[in-house]
Amino acid sequence: MSSITERFIELGVRPADIMIPREDVDLKKWAVVACDQYTSEKDYWKDVEEYVGDSPSTLKLIFPECYLEDGDSEQRIKNINSTMASYMESGLFKTYENCFFLVKRTCGNTFRLGLMAALDLDRYSWDKDSKSLIRATEGTILSRIPPRKAIRKDAGLEIPHIMVLISDAKEKIIENLYAKKDQLEKVYETDLMKNGGKVEAYLVNSEKDLESVLSSFEKLTSDLDKSNPLLFAMGDGNHSFATAKSCWEDIKQNLSEEERKTHPARFCLVELENIFDPGLVFESIHRVLFNVPEDVFISELEKVADGIEYETVNCKNCIASRMKDQSVQGFGYCTEDKHVYVRVKKPKSNIAAGTIQRILDSLIGKGYQVDYIHGLDVTDKLGSEKGNIGIFLPAIDKATFFETIIKDGALPRKTFSMGEADEKRYYMECRKIK
Repeated sequence: MSSITERFIELGVRPADIMIPREDVDLKKWAVVACDQYTSEKDYWKDVEEYVGDSPSTLKLIFPECYLEDGDSEQRIKNINSTMASYMESGLFKTYENCFFLVKRTCGNTFRLGLMAALDLDRYSWDKDSKSLIRATEGTILSRIPPRKAIRKDAGLEIPHIMVLISDAKEKIIENLYAKKDQLEKVYETDLMKNGGKVEAYLVNSEKDLESVLSSFEKLTSDLDKSNPLLFAMGDGNHSFATAKSCWEDIKQNLSEEERKTHPARFCLVELENIFDPGLVFESIHRVLFNVPEDVFISELEKVADGIEYETVNCKNCIASRMKDQSVQGFGYCTEDKHVYVRVKKPKSNIAAGTIQRILDSLIGKGYQVDYIHGLDVTDKLGSEKGNIGIFLPAIDKATFFETIIKDGALPRKTFSMGEADEKRYYMECRKIK
């Protein structure tokens, strides 16, 4: 192991041997969106299946979550493993050794940048109050790990949709590479299916560039609070990363200390993104309560703060406008006949999503149902139906995101989303884990 690689591993990150399909493979059919999207829309995945046809595709290497309850999981997983082995044996892949990929994803009129890298699973914890270098940002639901583990435990490859955040306000790492992209080898460029925009990637493997990336990460790390050093915060794909961690914990029990240092399953390929990238948008995830009387909701709300101020407004847009004020904790709700903006005084949680989660936990414990909704319009429509309550939450402040995780620990589940469904990461790169 080279000294530069050892220095990287000290930081919980390292270059990887990254695999992509050879030049004659249609990458538009190869790349499909993350398996945890369109979970209630089987028609979306059927369209993808028809479009892909017999072509090589990551569709045949993943398990779309809309099919998890179909009762054929065992056969699907066997098919995934068989196809994975077939792709590897047939020489489908080209491997770029000991490198990073600089990735540019264009959606509409905006783009965002990323860096494909391997993170050290030994430096990660999903515990809410963890102080690990790599950590979860939202509550990890342990029941979601076993189905994913059944797929990964026998897999020879990982094909990640995981996006992990760094807080690089001076834009020294990913943005510096992008500034010199014309000097880097382009390894692929393709349009993405189903309104996914386009994606391109550049090879980062020269000694000079690796040293530059390493030095920037070392500087970023040196500025962290030594008692609570958060360098990598999970963005999308936390449960997939947690699954990789769980598999690694099983594998390493049978390895020597020397074998553990370099075993490929110790690391997980992810896309790193700078939280300050203007193309990276945090979307709110709202809530709808079903058949909950308003007075029951208000009663629970009054328990989670030392003071509540209510303002009846005309519509959801009035609520959205007021929620832009970051100086006060606030959220909105709607019923069949009203829209209300709520200001929370002396809240017991640092963010509105935490305040609401306390209410939801109590209501769910009493048998009421909740759903998590993308978009103000859908939340307003469902919340305005008789007996329901729609809850509008403000967007997370990117400038204070890392500070909030450090102070409060992992956020409540479904606190934020990095973009809309068709802006999520598409599967493209692969890496051997056996």
